[in-house]
Amino acid sequence: MNWDDLRFFLDLARTGKLTASARRLGVEHTTVARKVRALETTLGGQLLVRSQAGYTLTERGRRILESAEDMELAYSHITASVNEDADVAGLVRIGCNEAYGTQILPGHVARIMALYPDLQIEVLALPRAIQLQRNEADIVISIDRPERGPYIASKLQDYELGLYASSNYLGARTTPQDPEDLQEHDFIDYVSEMVLAKNVPKPADYTAPGNIRYRSTSILGQMKAAEADLGIAILPTFLARESPLTRVLPEQVVLTKSYWITMHASLRKVSRFITVFSHLRELARVEMPA
Repeated sequence: MNWDDLRFFLDLARTGKLTASARRLGVEHTTVARKVRALETTLGGQLLVRSQAGYTLTERGRRILESAEDMELAYSHITASVNEDADVAGLVRIGCNEAYGTQILPGHVARIMALYPDLQIEVLALPRAIQLQRNEADIVISIDRPERGPYIASKLQDYELGLYASSNYLGARTTPQDPEDLQEHDFIDYVSEMVLAKNVPKPADYTAPGNIRYRSTSILGQMKAAEADLGIAILPTFLARESPLTRVLPEQVVLTKSYWITMHASLRKVSRFITVFSHLRELARVEMPA
């Protein structure tokens, strides 16, 4: 397998456009198409399909993409380590949501900073999406994976969410015995126009619209609202397990989502960025709580 062919496949998967990839790679668009076809021939199947909107990944392409990104990341790490700026020092800004930024990231950052004492880390743990394209952060950890763009993206880890409520709330109501019973219960949700991500679970899937009576832009605020007997909240298990809340229908309602880590591709040759990116990914894979 030719790494050069993989490189062209990665870029076309990110941009979705032959002309955009050709411009970024400094070649003719026919070269991009030829390299991707060569990879498809080597692997024995179609990786990208063309439509009016551009190129999108096939199921085989999605499987290959994750492995190709791992190879790219390893190559970038090696390249950065031999650059003039091989010392891992300076400022790295990480953007993420509140749950990850308050419960998981501090421990991982502590491990990284112990290895590289000249690093400085800033964490934007906000109840909204952090925008790479606006340069709000160098590295972003999110629930939604960016579909297009000049980014290095890698899956961190799956995580579980469940339904949680206070004992007082459940004591004052009929405790749900099956998912249909949830239609009669109050739920806590995000403010509609300020939802954290497209991939956030929706209380509207479980209860009547009129039963969503409390909303907050903050997942920490939603957890506290549940503790204040305001209803049922959908919370990550790693966040809720430290609270006094009771899990509702733990066997019947189990939601699984994924965290992704993303960085602008132009930063991959800078030691501090690729080093932090790589360590965050590996720590999440081995230490992420269920």
